[in-house]
Amino acid sequence: MSISAKVSTTTVIPSSTTVSSVVVAIISTPTASPSDSFANTERERSGRMVPGDQAEESIVKRGHGDGGFTVKDMLWHGGSVWDAWFSCASNQVAQVLLTLPYSFSQLGMASGLVLQVFYGLMGSWTAYLISVLYVEYRARKEREGVSFKNHVIQWFEVLDGLLGPYWKAAGLAFNCTFLLFGSVIQLIACASNIYYINDRLDKRTWTYIFGACCATTVFIPSFHNYRIWSFLGLGMTTYTAWYLTIAAAVHGQVPGAKHSGPNSLMLYFTGATNILYTFGGHAVTVEIMHAMWKPRKFKYIYLVATLYVFTLTLPSASTMYWAFGDALLTHSNAFSLLPKSGWRDAAVILMLIHQFITFGFACTPLYFVWEKAIGMHHTGSVLRRALARLPLVLPIWFLAIIFPFFGPINSAVGALLVSFTVYVIPAVAHMLTYRSAHARSNAAEKPPAFLPSWSGMFVVNAFVVAWVLVVGFGLGGWASVSNFVKQIDTFGLFAKCYQCPPRAHLPSH
Repeated sequence: MSISAKVSTTTVIPSSTTVSSVVVAIISTPTASPSDSFANTERERSGRMVPGDQAEESIVKRGHGDGGFTVKDMLWHGGSVWDAWFSCASNQVAQVLLTLPYSFSQLGMASGLVLQVFYGLMGSWTAYLISVLYVEYRARKEREGVSFKNHVIQWFEVLDGLLGPYWKAAGLAFNCTFLLFGSVIQLIACASNIYYINDRLDKRTWTYIFGACCATTVFIPSFHNYRIWSFLGLGMTTYTAWYLTIAAAVHGQVPGAKHSGPNSLMLYFTGATNILYTFGGHAVTVEIMHAMWKPRKFKYIYLVATLYVFTLTLPSASTMYWAFGDALLTHSNAFSLLPKSGWRDAAVILMLIHQFITFGFACTPLYFVWEKAIGMHHTGSVLRRALARLPLVLPIWFLAIIFPFFGPINSAVGALLVSFTVYVIPAVAHMLTYRSAHARSNAAEKPPAFLPSWSGMFVVNAFVVAWVLVVGFGLGGWASVSNFVKQIDTFGLFAKCYQCPPRAHLPSH
């Protein structure tokens, strides 16, 4: 079955949603874009909504059609700029917050700080490119009369519409594989974290339990419905980040702490690739944009989210590395070095809840792809869609049990999948989409004010592609895969309790 939007000529009534916030002031575009002008002209001529306004009309009507306020709308129907910001920021930090100190021990303090800022800005740039390509695809398709009512646009469809079926196949393969392993990593993190509260069960058993818990995300229809979860998730990671910072500072440096990183090229590029992975959370950008009432306002949301994330990751990772130094090389989870306390237990529990949310973020685009493939995407029944989605959880569960290597798996996924999914492919796709003068002159989005030249954008894109291919995929791939193989050799596949301290044996009588 073709995974594509259905053409419709149904006349619909325009809906509008006003969002006023500080973030809107930062990221709103001051002037109308070409497709907005197109929409306004068509509206004046026909007196009806044009395709450019169709995006979320059905959802806006459901959430705001009666003009009243309900608790359900407040908690369940999200589509504002704030919702998108919370989704981006919440999804970006997740469990990598606990592995960044480990990366600092591999990189050293200076490289750790510099690479976080560098990859954070690079990730914001490619997220911007993805948003521009989404708007371009939408504008072109809607001029053709295509309706996206009850259809969620995804990244591979954008690539298909702009560049053809080969790009669709590449986008589908890389994006789905990355999101699959992104979900696997969340399950591994759940088992790793809960072990520090209750070690009576091994990590493999905890993986079984949390796999069943995370399977309940099949009941969340789309990114519209993550409004309260995104808000809570960001609060949880904020608490955890500042707990790590304060707890490490209060603990102080351990006696004889050494800060020898970087002490090998393999470890250095493994750590660098984990940071590449950290700021590669925009694989769900298109789905988040499509869930917005005004998708054009997304352009700089990811950058603003990244700036907030810096306030969480930079202090926590640097303070933990200052306090524990090289001890982090054998402790990929930051919780493992902090003394047990009520504060730590609270952080663990909050991160567990947040990882459930992030599992849903990673899995939801996979659910959409699967629904489209089996013809269930336009089904209105939440229960039928949930049952159709359930088989996708099984391979995720299984892979988390095979590769329970919390920390090293992040770097391997970053080098082999993230490098292409959210860095190389968006940059090359943008260059190819606007390679002709005709495409540039008719672009739905012109170059940004801070880089108003098409040539400048091409230079930046070329730099991103070259850097990520050489440093991220090349050197990072060599280092992270070597480290990953080392973990397999040391602990074996299906490791029952990865990096668990040996249990004390009672003396025999």
